Amino acid sequence: MINFNGILQEDNTVISNNNRGYSYGDGLFETIKAVHGKLLFFEDHYFRLMASMRILRMEIPMNFTMEFLEAQIKRTLEANNLLSQSGRVKIQIDRVEGGLYLPESNDVNFIISVKAIDEDFYLLNENKYEVDLYKDHYLSPSLMSTLKSNNKVINVIGSIYAKENRLDNCLLINTNKSVVEALNGNLFLVKGTTIKTPPLSDGCLKGILRKQIMEIIKLLPDYTLEETSISPFELQKADELFTTNVIKGIQSITKYRKKEFKNDVAKMLLQKLNVKVRLG
Repeated sequence: MINFNGILQEDNTVISNNNRGYSYGDGLFETIKAVHGKLLFFEDHYFRLMASMRILRMEIPMNFTMEFLEAQIKRTLEANNLLSQSGRVKIQIDRVEGGLYLPESNDVNFIISVKAIDEDFYLLNENKYEVDLYKDHYLSPSLMSTLKSNNKVINVIGSIYAKENRLDNCLLINTNKSVVEALNGNLFLVKGTTIKTPPLSDGCLKGILRKQIMEIIKLLPDYTLEETSISPFELQKADELFTTNVIKGIQSITKYRKKEFKNDVAKMLLQKLNVKVRLG
């Protein structure tokens, strides 16, 4: 079951060919982890979604409060028997049909869909996880690149490239040749007692878990956090590399080209993240 504008209906409902999210990429999405009905970091997700809708000049409905969306998500979880286990929630927002490039209205539709996942809390995957740079196409370092918009073609073809080359992920670079993020999450680099992550001005996603990890690092007396550009040359000199997203948590990178990495800092941060989740 999905939730379309507050109406629960069958999951395989076909959208119109005039849907603007489909026709023009005129839409956004938000992915949230739900654990036994609790929506992790929901306030951050909500405010990111509202800010993104404003940037795309969408009309935010008067009833689009945090309480309204949370209730709609929980209705959808309940309809799919997912209130007593963990699930992946996806909220899709698109501008209503009408117009060509110029829309006839800035009103929006929303679709909420959910899918069961196994892990309640974040676990460290210690299996081999090899990455390389994806250099066929570059991200543009702009405000638009920081949004979870429907324009994710570079992530799609980058994922195909990774599969074809037997890689577990790829790192995207921008037009300034700085390393920006992974295909499915933000990037952190550990060198000595310094932990770096690319700034939003480089075009990386304004990740919800990125924010949580940065808040944790800032409280660590033994480490310094730097939001700064990362060059490809720094990757092979790093002690650790890891990626973050709200579904998987922290994913350690074990190999980049010929360099292999430790995961000590990632393990420590994951423990603190799970404490934060339990107390939140």
